[in-house]
Amino acid sequence: VFDLRGRLVAQADHMPIHIGSLLWGVRAVLERYPLPRIAEGDAFVMNDPYLAGGTHLPDISVITPVFVAGGLRYFIGNIAHHADVGGPVPGSVSGASPTIFSEGIRLPPIRIARAGVPDDDLINLIAQNTREPTERVLDLHNQIGANARGAALIAAVVRDHGADALDGAVNAIIDHAAACVRAAVAALPDGIWRATRYLDDDGTGSDPVPLCVAAHIVGDRLTLDFSGTGPQARGAVNLSASSLEATVGYCIKALLGPGIPANSGLIDAVAIKAPAGSVVNPNPPGAVAARAVTSNRLAGAIFDAIGQALPMARRMAASNDSTSLVVLAGRNPERGATYVYPESTGGGGGAFLDRDGADAIHVHTVNSTNLPVEVLETEYPLLCTRYALVPDSGGAGARRGGLGIARDIRALVDGTSLTVRSDGHLFPAPGVLGGMPGSMTRIRHVTPEGETELAPKCTLTLAAGEGVIIETLGGGGFGAPADRADADIVADLLDGRVTRAAAIRDYGHDRIAKLAPGGD
Repeated sequence: VFDLRGRLVAQADHMPIHIGSLLWGVRAVLERYPLPRIAEGDAFVMNDPYLAGGTHLPDISVITPVFVAGGLRYFIGNIAHHADVGGPVPGSVSGASPTIFSEGIRLPPIRIARAGVPDDDLINLIAQNTREPTERVLDLHNQIGANARGAALIAAVVRDHGADALDGAVNAIIDHAAACVRAAVAALPDGIWRATRYLDDDGTGSDPVPLCVAAHIVGDRLTLDFSGTGPQARGAVNLSASSLEATVGYCIKALLGPGIPANSGLIDAVAIKAPAGSVVNPNPPGAVAARAVTSNRLAGAIFDAIGQALPMARRMAASNDSTSLVVLAGRNPERGATYVYPESTGGGGGAFLDRDGADAIHVHTVNSTNLPVEVLETEYPLLCTRYALVPDSGGAGARRGGLGIARDIRALVDGTSLTVRSDGHLFPAPGVLGGMPGSMTRIRHVTPEGETELAPKCTLTLAAGEGVIIETLGGGGFGAPADRADADIVADLLDGRVTRAAAIRDYGHDRIAKLAPGGD
């Protein structure tokens, strides 16, 4: 929900990189269409990072004005990741794209409905530039309809409570969020807290790319300075401006106050310095299809920096901030149609002072759900042969990091396209205060002849019977392994979360022989 000044009033929490970027879409609409040109029943569609404040091209936003008693009062917005929007590879998320022009259809803010009637010609134009036009038509109509419902609900609130009262409440909640952030910052020690994390490459097989952040705390003011971060990528791991702001907003809410309302007050209370022409502030036409990789890894760096200023009880080891995505696509002979199946796989969460990290979760700005095996095998000519936790993937410590995910998928027909957009193959999730790092991600191509390790960003074609093995990284440990309770070590061994060999490596032969005799 947004007001006429383009300020974010309220949003959902489930997908920060998506929802947190809608604010830029509203700004783009207001820049393109002055308020007198916006009519009741209009809706606007957009996706472009440079023309419309988008995140990457598959994320299509729809913004709808809310009229009450003939007057424009608010805007409602939603954003959806579409399975394909064109470009050279199915899924439109190749990490190797050289520019935005290679990534799919670009949409500046365009009116997609007038007087409540969707523009089917425009919808068809968008849909026919994608690999799954029927899905795109249905999804866009659903987005338009969802906003119409939201607009009706907001209009009802205005009628029930009065426009002036609601405007006052909006101002109050935005001011409250900013005050909460400033109070939380003021409670931290003054100083400069630095952290650096790395991307495996820039999407083209380059050297690792540093993501640097310095958190400057002075009184109740927080500035996040990303100077020193690597230059604009030749591939598609660049982070759009809206995605950077969404990443920062998520981190502030998560670290300083999960109860702080997610609105413009939260964002405006923090200063952001991002060098132009860097991977976190690219110049057009830099490619951004794989921006989620950078967003999540950057969130890890921000957590590492601000975490140094937090009390011990609120610190957290690093998590699986790599968002390993695979896209499988091809033709489904049973249905006589093509398909595109994208899925981002989670991993292990970082450990805390008082508990182990969570197993098999998404973290930070990407919070998508998994596709159940039964649905996968019903909808697509694919077979999932393993879906499990990865033993030994969590970093050892007084509290162990969470375990990563193993997912093995086999193609049942020839000509199945596989696109990998991943990271964390070179850099594990670090532990804190003596905790050990977790494992690293591995993705392998399986053929009758054996297994081949795949690069973090690549595209290839599978024959029937070939497949892909995905094993994501685990979370980092908290505290020294020597301080882990005996009962917790035994439980890990009995549950199969840790193998005997790994336990001996991390906790010592003599200790494991005493706790679990009868082994080697």
